[in-house]
Parts: sequence; C-alpha cells; structure tokens
Amino acid sequence: MTTSDRHAPELVLRAQQAASEVGAPYVERTHKRPLASMLADTADALIVMEAEAVSLVDAEGSLRFSPGLAHLRVKQLDAGVHEDMLLRVSGLREGERVLDCTLGLAADAQVAARLVGPSGAVTALEKSSALYLLVRYGLETLPRHPLACPIQAVYADASEYLRTLPDGAFDVVLFDPMFERQRKSSVAFQTLRRYADYAPLTRETVAEAQRVARRAVVIKGSRYSSDFKKLGLQPEPARPNATVLWARLPGFAGSPPPEARIR
Repeated sequence: MTTSDRHAPELVLRAQQAASEVGAPYVERTHKRPLASMLADTADALIVMEAEAVSLVDAEGSLRFSPGLAHLRVKQLDAGVHEDMLLRVSGLREGERVLDCTLGLAADAQVAARLVGPSGAVTALEKSSALYLLVRYGLETLPRHPLACPIQAVYADASEYLRTLPDGAFDVVLFDPMFERQRKSSVAFQTLRRYADYAPLTRETVAEAQRVARRAVVIKGSRYSSDFKKLGLQPEPARPNATVLWARLPGFAGSPPPEARIR
C-alpha cells in the first residue's frame, strides 16, 4: 500500500489504516519517486491511494477504480427502465438486505444498493486483499446516490463468512464467480484477472447461501462456463447472443419472487 507522490498527512494515515485491515505493508512514497522504481525494489503490486482515486498497479498494467457500467445501469433505473437482469432475476425491492459474496469491482453491489434504497443494506465480501482495498476505498471516492444505501465491504472468504450467519440473515444472496474461460479483454480487466479469486463455487457454499437467504440466491456465470452444469443449476431464459447467464434458487423461506418495486 502506498500513496501518490504528493500527499497530505491525512492520506498517509488513511493508507496505513487500509494496509492494516488486510495485514499488508505500507510503503512510504517520496516526492517524484516513480511507481516503476517501487515495483522493482519493494513490491510485486501496489495499491496507490490518492486524494480522489485508488489504483492497483503492477509491472504489467494498472486498474483505477471507477463505477464502470454500474453507473449506466443505475442511470437506467433512475430513468424508470427496469430491465436490469439483477432486478428481473432477484426481484430486489426497497428495504431489503443483500449479501454480495463476490464483490469484484462492485458493479452488482452498486446496482443492488440503488434497488434496495436508503432503507436497505448491502454487505459485499471480497477474498482478494488487493481487490478488497481497491474497491473498498475506491467506493469512498464516489458521490453517494441519494436513493442508494452505502455498501459495506468486508474482507472475507464467502464460504467461511456464510457459516457464521444465522438462517435468513439476508433477503437475497448474490454470486458472480470469476469466469473460468479466458476472454480477450482490456489491459485494466487483465489486471483484475491477475488478482481475482478463482476458487470454484461449490454445492456446499450454495446450500449455505440458501440457508442464509430468506428469499433467493442469485448466481451469474458465463455462457461458456461449466459452472452451472457442475452446480446442477438451470439458468433463466436469455437471449441467444447473451454471454452472461443468471440462475435463481429459493432461499430459506422458499417464498416466490415478489413484485419488483423501485422508486
């Protein structure tokens, strides 16, 4: 963990506190010291905290946190367009509690926060320390949507975290495992892939999620992945050219999906 080469004392303190959350070292950056030099001398990868941005940097590329496509998805919801697949499959509504077991770059977490609104809650888990720091502190650089709840990022393994929760602790549990099939992508996304967790989603973890979810468990996967077949899941109907598929399982209460409501 480090900072921009021009930094205030408050930024250093924030970076040091962030590093301590995952047991990572903090490396002081002197004025005009290039990141390439730090990567050569002190670390294989760096989380760089700036006043208004957070980046993940290594020798092969960099990834600066941004709202990404979630920004466009939320704008569609604000405009009254309710075709987002997360909404259609999960039926999320105001005031519900969501557990996102695979935070990643927080795309679905941001949309879920808008769907459940200020009276709802979104907790998001990330097992990769690098991605956790990037997204946990990257989210703090974004303006809060007035119709969204905050996202509570937690550095944790989903399978272990689920076992600590009581039955029906959340209304909906989400999974978006990293796709097992490599696809051509941007330099930034390739940086993400280098630090993502590739542990497969197991039937045992899905069963724990169903116990914890009061209403539904929602799982995303690539059309080209064998994950759904391995888990015995039947994806929801999708367009023939869709590259991402969704599956829905009943939760603890076994209730049918409610009518989606969003302001």
